[in-house]
Amino acid sequence: MGTWDIGPFDNDTAADFAGDLDEAPLEEREAMIRGVLKRAAGPADFLGIYDGERAVGAAALVVAQHSDGDRACSNYGPSEPLPELPADLRMLAVDALDQVVSNRSELAELWAEAANWSKWRQDITRLRDILAPPIPPQEEALFEI
Repeated sequence: MGTWDIGPFDNDTAADFAGDLDEAPLEEREAMIRGVLKRAAGPADFLGIYDGERAVGAAALVVAQHSDGDRACSNYGPSEPLPELPADLRMLAVDALDQVVSNRSELAELWAEAANWSKWRQDITRLRDILAPPIPPQEEALFEI
């Protein structure tokens, strides 16, 4: 695995995807991100490592444009500007991230063997929670209304 850290673009595959985005015309970049997320989110028996790594990078780009997001991309992420990404990519990114950490993901399988697996998983969960915040538990009412 050509990976050097837990960040979304801290691996060869995602860094190459960022380079591809930089080289593409601005009007094609959204479609590239959408395609990566669709491929990862779609029904498949197994999500390969390269599709998983690209999906994490693409999801981080969606998060970066969210009002609660931050610049989640390292020096290896795209350096050229991205168009405003449509809101429907948020749920697609959530679905892709869910597949990335599923038991059908080669990327999750490889990270499970790494010493810093829990940090990687926390970072994926952080990205997902920005896009689809967990619903807080409801307190029971003291009185019937």
